[in-house]
Amino acid sequence: MSALEGRIAAVTGAGRGIGREIALLFAREGAQVVVNDLGGDFDGSGSGGVAHDVVAEIEAAGGRAVANLDSVATVEGGRAIFQTALDAFGGLDVLVNNAGILRDRTLFKMEEEDWDLVQDVHLKGHYCCSRPFAQYIRETSRPGCRIINFSSVSGLLGNFGQSNYGAAKAGIAGFSRVLALELEKYGCTVNTISPGAATRMTIPLAEGRGETVDPNDPKRGPQQVAPVVAWLASPAAQEVTGQIFNIMRGELGIMQQPAVIRAFKSEDVFRLDQLDELMPKLVEAKRVHDEQVAKGAEPEPVEG
Repeated sequence: MSALEGRIAAVTGAGRGIGREIALLFAREGAQVVVNDLGGDFDGSGSGGVAHDVVAEIEAAGGRAVANLDSVATVEGGRAIFQTALDAFGGLDVLVNNAGILRDRTLFKMEEEDWDLVQDVHLKGHYCCSRPFAQYIRETSRPGCRIINFSSVSGLLGNFGQSNYGAAKAGIAGFSRVLALELEKYGCTVNTISPGAATRMTIPLAEGRGETVDPNDPKRGPQQVAPVVAWLASPAAQEVTGQIFNIMRGELGIMQQPAVIRAFKSEDVFRLDQLDELMPKLVEAKRVHDEQVAKGAEPEPVEG
């Protein structure tokens, strides 16, 4: 039996890149798929029919899929994507919030539109698509549901010239932590992917750094991300929730999340002269912790 046999999934931004690879693999593993994509350029402008192309690929291979061209950036669009799953397949089990755009600029040059549009597609888009699905899970007690969200090291670690994108991606990580808590009692898991892959959005950035990137390289292309998402959508991942998984350059890892490393306690307000002593100790504790984490995160080779 295939890993996703009988499951119904909606994948946003599935017309190209990572989303396309996820939709194709989901279908090969037996899922019925809503392929959502507005079809625009990577900066959010324009529209097109790439979702129909992916559906045609799935159907040609014997799978079942339907296209949806609504924008994730509006409440109406999020509801329409969910409704497409209900109308076409009678339900929904898995939501993959993958859609995204880039409008990279330093803050000195970033206009309000650059900020707002990136927030709308990424952070608000996760809200718009997740809310109707979450309500459906609570109202129907549908078992074993999954929400898989997409963050980025640009938000989790930071990246020059991406304050709008980084803020949205950091917000998605926080959104996912909360949603995992809210949906836990309904048996729905919520996990986050931090991917690195050569796509039309990232290849120009790599080329700007002087790198030559081959999207067909399994260590660099979007195909490396799809199996991780498929596993999280499968029954094998029922006990895994609230986590962030990093997959890039052939490496798979789990990321640490905010936690207190060292602390001091006082019965009164901390004085500035006390902070002169305590703050350097906290900063040093963080440095030692980061060194230990980096050493422990050295990738281990996998056979086969």
